[in-house]
Amino acid sequence: MELTEPTVWSADRLELGEGLRWVAGRLVLVDLLAGRLLETAGDRPGPLRELRRLDVPLGAVAPVAGGSGDWLAAAGTGVALLPATGDPRPVTDLVADGPEPARMNDAVADPHGRFWAGSMTYAGVPGGGALYRLVPGAAPVAAVTGLTVPNGPAFDAAGTTMYLADSPRGEVDRFSVDPRTGALHGREPFLRLTAEEGGPDGMTVDAAGHLWVALWGGSAVRRYRPDGTLDREIRLPASQPAGICLGGPDLRRLFIGTARHGLEAAGPLDGALLAVDVPVPGLPTAFASAPS
Repeated sequence: MELTEPTVWSADRLELGEGLRWVAGRLVLVDLLAGRLLETAGDRPGPLRELRRLDVPLGAVAPVAGGSGDWLAAAGTGVALLPATGDPRPVTDLVADGPEPARMNDAVADPHGRFWAGSMTYAGVPGGGALYRLVPGAAPVAAVTGLTVPNGPAFDAAGTTMYLADSPRGEVDRFSVDPRTGALHGREPFLRLTAEEGGPDGMTVDAAGHLWVALWGGSAVRRYRPDGTLDREIRLPASQPAGICLGGPDLRRLFIGTARHGLEAAGPLDGALLAVDVPVPGLPTAFASAPS
């Protein structure tokens, strides 16, 4: 079936639908504040199935390389391994000892297996967040500091360009990435959005190198060309789109997680999982290197 308009993919309503990934023929996502890891039943609409429930916020996961079925997760105040069977195993704590109560937020693996995870304070203190880079066998690196609510990041196919959003500021910056070390350089402004447009949240790069951005509070997702000009906007029946990914058998289905969190009067589709078909496919989901 072809979805020419945003379509409800599941009857479930999430508090904060984030961290969408297309892995092994199905969609995987989190209900962030509820600490739930969820999946769809293949490429057909239907109820979500719970894979895991943690007692801490679960920001996002990346599949671990090697076909084990394990996940690397930004959860609570750090990063944990969620094995296919058995209890979660802490990998590193990143923000437990900060001056303000904080938690992990969005995260993703890059095409070279590095895991990138953002942190934020619960109070949304300006500059209180950071983006960390994790590589097995090395200490975590605070790659970008002075952020408020980091979202993304999103990488191009080669893993040499990274986009990073700071949602409350309405900013998306672009970085060059050293493919060998993961070091960042050449930071430059990519998008500057007004409050009326919405805050940039989840992002993904497609096969043409264009950037899709979910606009929290803006009831829309947008596709931007590499020069930062707007290519397309899709209006949504939910006010807070949060996480996005391109999936489906040909990677041309744009899945959109939305949120009810923080709304005084949530609409009937706030918190829904939505889907719409687009012409240009996405990139395969990157796998994280197994932690040592």
